[in-house]
Amino acid sequence: MNVSNNISSIQAHQTMLNTSANNIANVNTDAFRPSDTRISDNGSSVSAHNIKADDNGSLNSQTDISKEIPDQIIAQNAIAFNVAAIKTQDEIFGTLLDVKA
Repeated sequence: MNVSNNISSIQAHQTMLNTSANNIANVNTDAFRPSDTRISDNGSSVSAHNIKADDNGSLNSQTDISKEIPDQIIAQNAIAFNVAAIKTQDEIFGTLLDVKA
């Protein structure tokens, strides 16, 4: 059991939430190019990488709310699952220490 994987996943998904919030905050900003967050798992940790959208020459914001809201729900659920996993690991370690004592 490795808590650091859960923590890196929480941090990566928090980056995803921050990026999505920034995109939504700029939905009315002229010529705004949103960023997209890619989550990758390399086995020992989870990381997030932001990628700026291609410039399509539009004078309006390129933010797509129908993409941003599901991204926020996905990130929120991933964070909740990782917090639950950390709590479960903590309970197991506590039980093992009680048994050992």
